[in-house]
Amino acid sequence: MSSLWLLKVICGTSVQFRGVQNIPKGGYIIAPKHQSIWETFALCLYFPDFSFILKRELTWIPVFGWYLKKAAQIAINRSSGSAALTEASQRSREILDAGRQVFIFPEGTRRPAGAPPLYKFGVAHIYSQSNAPCLPVALNSGLFWPRRSFMRLPGTVLVEFLEPIPAGLDKAVFFRLLQDKMEQATNRLISESVQANPLLLEVLNRKPS
Repeated sequence: MSSLWLLKVICGTSVQFRGVQNIPKGGYIIAPKHQSIWETFALCLYFPDFSFILKRELTWIPVFGWYLKKAAQIAINRSSGSAALTEASQRSREILDAGRQVFIFPEGTRRPAGAPPLYKFGVAHIYSQSNAPCLPVALNSGLFWPRRSFMRLPGTVLVEFLEPIPAGLDKAVFFRLLQDKMEQATNRLISESVQANPLLLEVLNRKPS
């Protein structure tokens, strides 16, 4: 909460959360769009007991990495391929069965606002193994805090918690549905902010690095 307050006071960057009524109870997968560092801390306000699926290298960072280990986050070795996916699925199932939430960014890494989607099928595998619903989260944080940039632009980050996708769908059907729902909503949020402030087009038009 203090980080969001500082962003608003120092940078003029605020946030509007929509669709809060769509957040379910108990154990479920949280699948946000990933455009910025912003969502790695800002979204946590709405989830009481969660675990991130993250790359193992983050646990090597002094102090911060120690916290990740203590908080029982799911750190995986992405270079180990299918073994990493198996481990992530098993750990996720344990967390979800305990009534906690699991954060997974379906694209695996940050993508610039407006970039073509690049979803990884791992989210569908974890969904199919967990028998838990999935909460898609659309956002446009990359317009105001672009990846690999020190820029913090004034304005209002828009976040929308979409209707949950129920458990039990075929994983290929789930994968298509998740991408369609998230991309349509994200594009709508980006368009809304750009119409309100055309200067944000500069962020959209910047070539990915």
